[in-house]
Amino acid sequence: MASTKVPEVRDITRIERIGAHSHIRGLGLDDALEPRQVSQGMVGQLASRRAAGVILEMIKDGHIAGRAVLIAGQPGTGKTAIAMGIAQSLGPDTPFTALAGSEIFSLEMSKTESLSQAFRKAIGVRIKEETEIIEGEVVEIQIDRPATGTGAKVGKLTLKTTEMETIYDLGNKMIDSLSKDKVQAGDVITIDKATGKISKLGRSFTRARDYDAMGAQTQFVQCPEGELQKRKEVVHTVSLHEIDVINSRTQGFLALFSGDTGEIKSEVREQINAKVCEWREEGKAEIIPGVLFIDEVHMLDMECFSYLNRALETDLSPVLIMATNRGITRIRGTNYQSPHGIPIDLLDRLLIIATSPYTEKETRQILKIRCEEEDVELSDEAHTVLTRIGMETSLRYAIQLISTAGLVCRKRKGTEVQVEDIKRVYSLFLDEARSSQYMKEYQDSFLFNETPTGSMDTS
Repeated sequence: MASTKVPEVRDITRIERIGAHSHIRGLGLDDALEPRQVSQGMVGQLASRRAAGVILEMIKDGHIAGRAVLIAGQPGTGKTAIAMGIAQSLGPDTPFTALAGSEIFSLEMSKTESLSQAFRKAIGVRIKEETEIIEGEVVEIQIDRPATGTGAKVGKLTLKTTEMETIYDLGNKMIDSLSKDKVQAGDVITIDKATGKISKLGRSFTRARDYDAMGAQTQFVQCPEGELQKRKEVVHTVSLHEIDVINSRTQGFLALFSGDTGEIKSEVREQINAKVCEWREEGKAEIIPGVLFIDEVHMLDMECFSYLNRALETDLSPVLIMATNRGITRIRGTNYQSPHGIPIDLLDRLLIIATSPYTEKETRQILKIRCEEEDVELSDEAHTVLTRIGMETSLRYAIQLISTAGLVCRKRKGTEVQVEDIKRVYSLFLDEARSSQYMKEYQDSFLFNETPTGSMDTS
């Protein structure tokens, strides 16, 4: 007797990469919008997080569309972390678009066009439409397969509600869908008549004693009432940019997949704006003002700032959150100096949130969270040394040493990073201050050195 080979079944899991802010889960606020000292990956910055919490609630209520927020502070004080916390707290339904200030100069389109596209990616449109569905409890599924093994399969599906029962003839596509979703007698299902999509709502309460057909996650529902065929409201959420691309004659919807959307004519956008406003008045659509986050905003020039000034006044405008670590500096493209490198007329429109340097206790807590995120075990002594390094150099430098120290520890077959591992990577990789000191000592050996004390090397 030949043995039957059972194919190996593997679970496909989502691969998550560890990034600089992958430990951020939200803003870490309680129900009264008061920040907890350590929560959801956020540490310290209590005043900044409290202010961001107020902004978050206003975004959720839809009251702050067309407003702009600036998060300003020294490097390594958690500006991007606060923006990421806002994004995580908004949930998947609210559009969140992030870009760096220098990004718009590298795209193959004008600066204002790339900003327009970023603005419209951050505005969602929730479109409601009615569709016909069949909803009922599966009584029986009969599938007849040809004896030869080739040819079309045929079958019958018996569905019932509390008031009626009907037998449907099944085609090849529907049979495959039922098999794929493992639909069996006793399941309550819905079938979309337009697309043929099958959704399982759960098991019927009448089958609660079918222990063999139950799993740990089984959900029991009542048998549907009334007619089998019903009209149901379906909601789709798309961004204004996606509608722009689909209606752009040059590319069509395939450009959404290729990413090469090109410049979209203003006439197309005006027509779409008019149509979306018409749908909103008729109750068919709802506009969701999302968030556009521009990091390193001081990299924008005067043209971009004047565009932002105008764009914030339009009806269809998202919440604009910007971040910068610059003090009083020159506005790009001009000889004028301004706070944060942003023109005064735009600064007037901004709600400014300031971030402050972390204390030693907060630095220690952040390093602990990053060790957990990067799966590196640190001894208490090593943690203390790393915290001191973070305070004397920078938090970013200390975080960079975690994974490198973990690697050195694994190479010596250790399970816990010790002080010696920290010392080893500290000697291998220079921080900014030691690198500058090295440059000063050996400046005459470098090409094109222009410091006053060194000789001008033009070789």
